Amino acid sequence: MLIEITKLQLLMLMVVVDLLQNMSPALNKKDLQRIFEKLDKSGDGFVSLEELKRLLLRIGVEFSLQELESLVGKPRLDLDEFLSFYDSISNIIEEEEEEGDLAKAFKVFDLNGDGLISCEELESVLGRLGLWDQKSGQDCRRMIRFYDTNFDGFLDFDEFKSMMLRTVSS
Repeated sequence: MLIEITKLQLLMLMVVVDLLQNMSPALNKKDLQRIFEKLDKSGDGFVSLEELKRLLLRIGVEFSLQELESLVGKPRLDLDEFLSFYDSISNIIEEEEEEGDLAKAFKVFDLNGDGLISCEELESVLGRLGLWDQKSGQDCRRMIRFYDTNFDGFLDFDEFKSMMLRTVSS
């Protein structure tokens, strides 16, 4: 199920997921099934957009029925679709949070705020941390050359993200 949402909808969904996770930090299938059953006021085995909208309103998130339908892609969800929808918005939020963490890390190294990390900026940050020496300087240049896909001599955010994600998964 591919969901296309706006930034505002994403922010609202982040609030919903955060509230649900704060109610029960590790929501498992059984927890979600109980939530589904509580939402299914009519007992027909489906959560309608109206039922979903009522829940969202109770926690302070307002969507029109049209917005919900474009978000969900159908007028009602069965349990499996509800679980899939929850997983989808959870994954979107995790990706956004990961991107935000990487952006914060990028800003630590982008000392002049130009959106690029130079070898000098990298050396400066490493120096402040007591991790820079002559060999580190050579490693900085080598590392930037390796991940610098547009060959401009700097790391932009996408190159930095690629480097960090590749490093984490290695």
